[in-house]
Amino acid sequence: MKAQETEVQTDRVFTIPNILSFLRLLGVPVFLWLVLVEEADTLAIVVLAVSGFTDYLDGYLARRWNQISRVGQLLDPLADRLYIFTTIIALTVRDIIPLWFAILLVARDVYMTGIVALLRARRGITGLPVHFLGKSATACLLYAFPLLLWGDGDGTVPMLARVFGWAFVIWGVALYWWAAVLYTEQTRKVLAETSPARNS
Repeated sequence: MKAQETEVQTDRVFTIPNILSFLRLLGVPVFLWLVLVEEADTLAIVVLAVSGFTDYLDGYLARRWNQISRVGQLLDPLADRLYIFTTIIALTVRDIIPLWFAILLVARDVYMTGIVALLRARRGITGLPVHFLGKSATACLLYAFPLLLWGDGDGTVPMLARVFGWAFVIWGVALYWWAAVLYTEQTRKVLAETSPARNS
């Protein structure tokens, strides 16, 4: 079945790309503590920036060194989702983004969770191939959130940060939901296919 084919190249768990993904996950509670407890926004922005860089780096190294693994394919989107989710919570609690906007973002992930659950129930498929559009949406949001956090203040620089932050957010949400439409179409095609046994 074409839709569930992956590029798994190794079964190793302790690879450099996977270690980078583990480190990204460890940064999630650190980020929340910095934003909500200490309100150390500069350090929180550094954590987000490092997360965004390692998000690119682990994928690049996995492809470059032929270390794409099942563990990595699970950890990478998990880290992305956790950073987006926790950042949404932090920015909402800090009144930097409105509640309705947070709901719009979270609703997309809830929708995609339902899509994956449907695929698992109907076909035993645990996920769809990552689409470039989805990665682009995630990148926009990971650029936007530090800017919005940086823009939580007065002055010219914070004002510019807010403007560019909201520009990235709008594009990110639009691409986020557009990717969801494409994943829905992928799911429809997979469910419409005949069973693997009849294809063999």
